[in-house]
Amino acid sequence: MAGAWRDANHFQLLPEAARFLPAMFEAVGAARETLLIELYLMESGRLTTMVIEALLEAVSRGVAVRLMLDGYGGMGLSTADRRRLEEGGVTLRWFNPLGLHSLARNLTRDHRKLVVVDGRVAFTGGFGAVDDFLEAWYEVAVRIEGPVVADWEHLFVSLWNSPVTRGGKGDARSSGPLPGVSPSAVGGMRGRVVWGQGYRYQAIRLSLHRRVDAAHRRIWMCTPYFVPTLSLRRRLARAARRGVDVRLLLPGDDHDHPGVRYAGQRFYGRLLRAGVRIFEFQPSFIHAKFSLVDDWVSLGSCNFDHWSLQWNLEANQEVDDADFATDVAALFERNFAASHEVRHDDWARRPRLQRFKEWLFGTLDGMLTRLR
Repeated sequence: MAGAWRDANHFQLLPEAARFLPAMFEAVGAARETLLIELYLMESGRLTTMVIEALLEAVSRGVAVRLMLDGYGGMGLSTADRRRLEEGGVTLRWFNPLGLHSLARNLTRDHRKLVVVDGRVAFTGGFGAVDDFLEAWYEVAVRIEGPVVADWEHLFVSLWNSPVTRGGKGDARSSGPLPGVSPSAVGGMRGRVVWGQGYRYQAIRLSLHRRVDAAHRRIWMCTPYFVPTLSLRRRLARAARRGVDVRLLLPGDDHDHPGVRYAGQRFYGRLLRAGVRIFEFQPSFIHAKFSLVDDWVSLGSCNFDHWSLQWNLEANQEVDDADFATDVAALFERNFAASHEVRHDDWARRPRLQRFKEWLFGTLDGMLTRLR
């Protein structure tokens, strides 16, 4: 599913926690009416303590704070921190708590990441409230202003008020389109929200496919969990063969789920033979999810793997703007320079143990995929 393309927005790329965390805390500190926050991961620790303190301070100013956490991804939040939030006036709800119902329902998770402040400023990306985002993981976010913020707010409100959430009382309401917004007041950038809700609602995937098929110059993708569908692999290979600059920015040895990395590496050989260039990021685990096709950008929560596309609730911000694309391209170039490029000849000589790991975890991935 996708929102309408809207003009008169402003998007600011915020690479690394050193940029997006201060920007988000500043926006939260300036909130006067509402704070809507939707996260997959939230675990007690330094960052979560900072978040709780900022939310409680907002409540003390009279701000209505709504916090929605995934019923699985938020299990690391301690009972003491939950109590502190609720007793401090934060309304806390849980998406799809684990229960004794169908396996498919338990597998469906809310993987979106969203902060909306007063219906006027929003942030999305791959972030969460866990200490790994302070230093250990490389992440990217985007700050959003303009009419498209209302679409993010509506997406939050729809899920908050749905029967799939459990917890604190109190509906969330959308403030509606921003009144009187003009390109000169906010910006001149064009964007839309796209979201996915399991196997039958894959607007994010379909949008990417259309862009890849129509690409003229470049297709650069960054994803931490690279287990692409056959359809996407074929599209990337075809684009590379017709002369498009196709590059993948993927994690290196530093990975929170090494088995997922091995499962995806079984596709390296054919992609490399087709002319796709593969870069494995070296400084740290790269958890960011963003794509650049010509001057179109998609950035948000979706990993473009089977799990994200078949089970999770996901949401991305799409931007169609040459200046923003230039910023994203520069970020890609910096990260390519900090990566190891996998060469076809070297990959063909990889050891037997590496090949066995690819087969083993690839088999497990195939079994999980068939669960749908």
